[in-house]
Amino acid sequence: MENIKHLANAIRALSMDAVQKANSGHPGAPLGMADMAEALWRGFLRHNPNNPKFVNRDRFVLSNGHASMLMYSLLHLTGYDLSIEDLKNFRQLGSKTPGHPEYHEVPGVETTTGPLGQGLANAVGMAMAEAMLANEFNKDGFNIVDHYTYVFMGDGCLMEGISHEACSLAGTLGLGKLIALYDSNGISIDGEIKDWFADDTKTRFLAYHWQVLEVDGNDGMQVRKAIEEARQCKDKPSLIICHTKIGFGSPNKEGKESSHGAPLGDSEIELTKKALNWNYGPFEVPQDVYDAWDAKASGAKLEQEWNDLFAKYKEQYSTLADEFMRRVNGQLPCDLAKKALAYANELQQNAAKIATRKAGQNALDFFSNLVPEFVGGSADLAPSNLTVNKQSKSVLPNALAGNYIHWGVREFAMAAAMNGMMLHGGFRPYGGTFLIFSEYAKNAIRMSALMGIPTVYVFTHDSIGVGEDGPTHQPIEQVASLRLVPNLDTWRPCDQVETLLAWDSMIERTSGPSDIVLSRQNLEQMPRDEQSVANIKRGAYVLYGQDHNDLILIATGSEVALAYHAALELEKSGIKARVVSMPCVEVFERQDSAYKEQVLPRAITKRLAIEAGSTALWYKYVGLDGKVLGIDTFGASAPANLLFEKFGFTVDNVVKLAKSL
Repeated sequence: MENIKHLANAIRALSMDAVQKANSGHPGAPLGMADMAEALWRGFLRHNPNNPKFVNRDRFVLSNGHASMLMYSLLHLTGYDLSIEDLKNFRQLGSKTPGHPEYHEVPGVETTTGPLGQGLANAVGMAMAEAMLANEFNKDGFNIVDHYTYVFMGDGCLMEGISHEACSLAGTLGLGKLIALYDSNGISIDGEIKDWFADDTKTRFLAYHWQVLEVDGNDGMQVRKAIEEARQCKDKPSLIICHTKIGFGSPNKEGKESSHGAPLGDSEIELTKKALNWNYGPFEVPQDVYDAWDAKASGAKLEQEWNDLFAKYKEQYSTLADEFMRRVNGQLPCDLAKKALAYANELQQNAAKIATRKAGQNALDFFSNLVPEFVGGSADLAPSNLTVNKQSKSVLPNALAGNYIHWGVREFAMAAAMNGMMLHGGFRPYGGTFLIFSEYAKNAIRMSALMGIPTVYVFTHDSIGVGEDGPTHQPIEQVASLRLVPNLDTWRPCDQVETLLAWDSMIERTSGPSDIVLSRQNLEQMPRDEQSVANIKRGAYVLYGQDHNDLILIATGSEVALAYHAALELEKSGIKARVVSMPCVEVFERQDSAYKEQVLPRAITKRLAIEAGSTALWYKYVGLDGKVLGIDTFGASAPANLLFEKFGFTVDNVVKLAKSL
């Protein structure tokens, strides 16, 4: 009979050796979870090392990403493009084995993990995407979408608040193909967790409407039986509590925090290998172990069977088959940009004084007819965010048929689960909340940007224009904070035309996420010609006074109209002010130097930037001799018009500041 413990020990040995060679890393978790990993990867996981992007593969997420050597050992042993040399270069500059698993960097890694709990939320999004795609595309006898989402997680993942948000939602939706294996070892960096984490995890998850199983996680056969039982439960996600020993096999560090985040040491590794009966040198794996782990042949067979099924599916449902492949390959419908620009010019001829949140809803009505992979949602603020459109159909528990998700008051889980949906493929998710609550979602937004995936975030109630709700709900620093995130495009449009083309830009973007910041209050539509309309998608453009060179007024969002009317007033005094609308700083920064010079000529040094938020960014554009009209204090509770007057956002004050330059 196959010695599954010996096969699991290959993971332990490689993990110990790599961490030791790097003199950095976390050996304890891989040692403790090796039996869990062997049971899942050799007993159940459907994947193809020859093609890490095989459409109908099971998804595996390592939420406790510090155990990355567990993942890398699995990928290496099963036949992915990750060599023994890559393992030897663990945590080294430019290696394919970074300190935490990174999407795009490592073949077979489904999502970047490390910030605890987010991988779990990503997995919830992946399971949602699987169920929703299956509902949309599967036909009798043709289950072209039929796979599980497995996630490994640790004590830290369950301490993080996002675990409550995500698991509560997963249970409510009845995600039967989501199976979580919890490495319950009772140890964290600070030591034994009993003094700061005494939750009854089983009862907690039963209350979430999960199936809960409990096993000895260092007994591979017990784990196998539990996974099999979990797969039989179709209407609930399953949690398998795996009681393990961190640093399993280490004579002096098993069950201790000393094995968590530091190399075991050469002498302890020698003792551990002896205790595990692993009689091989560093990074040495015998051929019979490689043969037992190799999944290339079985993976190729699995994919070929799916290809054969899909070919028959295409014979009967050719239109659906083409649409399915377009969507899972991330291809946008043809002529989207052309249609959007034509509609923008049409809107330009039909001036409407509406809030940009309403303009955003109108844009969604337009694009949802063209982009069927759109999946919207809001963190319990749909009537305020206006993220519901005419094509919206609510995603309900168990059936999961629809395209609009009611996330509940779960901003962080919403953002992280949308990342999971995006990574799964087949959908383009967007989710909304008030701008102030982007703070709750910020780390998941950062992960979107780090992974370079085009998740879209909708943030409304963008300034002191929120009014009577007061400082708790009035975002001051949020836009500036979003602009600090590398690879994140932040759009703050001024009217319906900018809003439409901002949405078009966000949809067309494939290399990273975007967010759109929208007003509660009605905004005046600005006059512009066709060239100015086209230039909106360049991030900044001259809205008024192309040949004016006395002064430049730079503004975004609700302050663009203010700048425009101030420019008209300044002309009465003989001052010719150019108005530059800059709806997206990041997109403008990607333009060539000639266009930037055309919009913001260096010769015009008298500059005033106007935005109802933090002033910090704007000195880059106005220089030390310029001025910024912004807000660097918290707001106040009062009607919006009074607040704008209090903080100086009036034509008279803009004119006064401009003249002072």
